[in-house]
Amino acid sequence: MKTELEALNLNHTWTLTSLPPNKHVIGCRWVYKIKYHADGSLDRYKARLVAKGYTQMEGLDYIATFSPVAKLTTVRLLLALAAIFNWHLKQLDVNNAFLHGELDEEVYMTLPPGISPAFPNQVCKLQKSLYGLKQANRQWFAKLSSFLLHHGYQQSESDHSLFLKISEFSTTALLVYVDDIVLAGNNLEEIETITCLLDHAFKIKNLGNLRYFLGLEVARNNTGIHLSQRKYTLDILTDCSMLASRPVATPMDYTARLSTFSGTLLPDPSSYRRLLGRLIYLTTTRPDISYVVHHLSQFMSAPTSAHSQATFRILRYLKQAPGFGLFFSAQSSLQLKAFSDSDWAGCLDTRRSITGFSVYIGDSLISWRSKKQPTVSRSSSEAEYRALASTTCELQWLTYMMNDC
Repeated sequence: MKTELEALNLNHTWTLTSLPPNKHVIGCRWVYKIKYHADGSLDRYKARLVAKGYTQMEGLDYIATFSPVAKLTTVRLLLALAAIFNWHLKQLDVNNAFLHGELDEEVYMTLPPGISPAFPNQVCKLQKSLYGLKQANRQWFAKLSSFLLHHGYQQSESDHSLFLKISEFSTTALLVYVDDIVLAGNNLEEIETITCLLDHAFKIKNLGNLRYFLGLEVARNNTGIHLSQRKYTLDILTDCSMLASRPVATPMDYTARLSTFSGTLLPDPSSYRRLLGRLIYLTTTRPDISYVVHHLSQFMSAPTSAHSQATFRILRYLKQAPGFGLFFSAQSSLQLKAFSDSDWAGCLDTRRSITGFSVYIGDSLISWRSKKQPTVSRSSSEAEYRALASTTCELQWLTYMMNDC
């Protein structure tokens, strides 16, 4: 907590003043978290002062809040290209990232818990953005993007969180996910230069070679890059007491067709929703469970015992090999290949069809989807064309991304 307050004071995050008349004040609180390494060992204890942004009033305390973050497909594409071209992969973490954003609005906040006011009605007038503010992410990204553009990087039109600096013999890509940054490129000198510039401007933590990013474990050797979520999977199995369960060979029983009326309603659906939310993120590296997870997620409003049993079958399937993931081969070509299919009237409740596709760059799988189509198809051919249209859109976007790189 002392370290956090020192960082706030050093950054001139606020000035102490009296609350002006007719002004709105928001609260704040301390949030504590224990950070772990990829192998589960203790990293550090962390304290963060967070503003109660849910009490902000639109038009008074904030106006715009949108801010881009990297698409996970972009992360996979960047790793696949790094494997093919043998690029360096580095990871950076920005210390107190949101504190660097400049506020455009007048925002007043109560004093942090544990600090006594010097006089009555004393509040903090925020000069910089703070964690918890609705506009904090937007202000930080605006600050970072303007810094990178000033130093010769160009923002990709296909994914605004990707910044590129390309010359005749050098390519450097910088991918931003809030305060986590991945640097990839063939010029180590340029990577070290931008790292020093970022450290001077924002005080970053250089984490070295990319190994653990957003819960994704990255292992690299001469043959390519392996991407998995082994620790994340084991955490799910541990929390659900499924580590001792008997493994199964498939993630679902393909002879059973689930609908809204299968089974009896669960008395407390919150645990089902929490588990499905975690499994949805697991599909980042596990396309083998993508269909069944997204199929079960449509029952979140009123889950039943049959749906719950199906989710536990997924866990038993994951128990079989928690380290399964994606492999980006160093020998892959740069050719984009895609496969699409549809399940005509696959939804028993709405009679809508299911679109499925997978996209490869060479032999490396980088994008896939299993999604219910927005309208009812009157024939299997119509369902196939809709699936093909979705696949074409994804291919077109990936083509733009590769042209940028």
